[in-house]
Amino acid sequence: MRIRPKHWLLLLICLVVKSDLSAQFLMDMIDTTKELGRGMLSVYKKFDHIRISGYIQPQYQLASEPGIFNYSGGDFAKDSDNRFMLRRGRIRFDYAHLDEFRRPQFQIVFQFDGTERGVFIRDFWGRIWENKWESFAFTTGMFARPFGFEVNLSSSDRESPERGRMSQILMRTERDLGMMVTYEPRKSTSALRYFHVDAGLFNGQGLTGNVEFDGFKDFIGQIALKPIPLTYFLKLSGGISLLYGSLLQSNPYTYRLQTDDNSGKNFVADSTSTLPGDRMPREYFGFNTQLKWNHQWGATELRGEYWQGTQTSLENVTETPGSIPFLPNGAAVPFYIRQFNGSFIYFLQNIINAKHQVGVKYDWYDPNTKVKGSDIGKTGNNLNAADLRYNTVGLGYTYYMNENVKFVLWYDIVNSESSPLPDPDGKRNYKILTVRVQLRF
Repeated sequence: MRIRPKHWLLLLICLVVKSDLSAQFLMDMIDTTKELGRGMLSVYKKFDHIRISGYIQPQYQLASEPGIFNYSGGDFAKDSDNRFMLRRGRIRFDYAHLDEFRRPQFQIVFQFDGTERGVFIRDFWGRIWENKWESFAFTTGMFARPFGFEVNLSSSDRESPERGRMSQILMRTERDLGMMVTYEPRKSTSALRYFHVDAGLFNGQGLTGNVEFDGFKDFIGQIALKPIPLTYFLKLSGGISLLYGSLLQSNPYTYRLQTDDNSGKNFVADSTSTLPGDRMPREYFGFNTQLKWNHQWGATELRGEYWQGTQTSLENVTETPGSIPFLPNGAAVPFYIRQFNGSFIYFLQNIINAKHQVGVKYDWYDPNTKVKGSDIGKTGNNLNAADLRYNTVGLGYTYYMNENVKFVLWYDIVNSESSPLPDPDGKRNYKILTVRVQLRF
């Protein structure tokens, strides 16, 4: 949702609200797993607390070819192979009300993102806390989907400049409009204090569409293990996630992958097994784990995350549609059903001390696991570039000058699987260097 420049006046007015900015706030909700893990830090006002925070990420990028299509900050202009850009410019307002025992009763969050491309909303949600058992909370509004680890890791805390290709495609903008119930015991004596459970219903299209365009909702749930000490120096965390969603079948035909005697594997129109008004599946399953070893240099961390499932989308893209597209004759564009999988793997190592960190990241996204690269683009079939598997290797160095300033140097090597399809001007196999400074308050 785009915000017009004149609305910045309202933000400036909010900035003068008297608040105790020296205090840390309860939780950063699902936008950031790391701050979620920090728990409820000092709150200096007895009943109410307002916090204003934010960050900016100016950066310079150099690509191996002009005009590449990419997930490292967006496509380059046709004749450009380098650019300065403001990747993110976030400002966030948090309000919390505590009871007389200093327990949270409710929380409201507004977050905006402003760059040279415009101003957009990111978080608009409220949370109500249950204080009888001190275990439950109810959240509603626009907030990040409770699926996986990388989706919920804040862009200000994430070591790589961007999330992996799969999460950017299947969970575009990360957020959705809905409601969620959370189970997370807050008493230090609880036997289940290391567990965190979310379950919610969401529209499905997230920030890619302005309105809900069908009556189906996505169920998203996760069971997470918060960092638990295995030894004095070693901690383990992880989780499993499920998304059970769907799209409304609006065209009489749905395209499914079949094997043809002449052209091999091919998408074939199916008008017998589904009818307009039926449910087209979007079903994802994921699991993740994180192992962190603290030592005299800082820490060594290994993260792994894997997703697989069924995605209903369009012929030339595998993103979830933000609306139902229509053909010139008024008929709805038919859906294509694909099986997918993918992964994100991080290795992070502090060197010398905690201010210096090197990282290696590998991610892949295979939008159509039922076909190989050699099947895509063959004469006689309708498989296309949307069915190609991509592999990305990222190498990086981060310098944490202090808790407010960090510098990132990151190099991505992107390759699609080999296929008969041409690679015009190296736009599917390319390299990008990103140099970024982040400042936050």
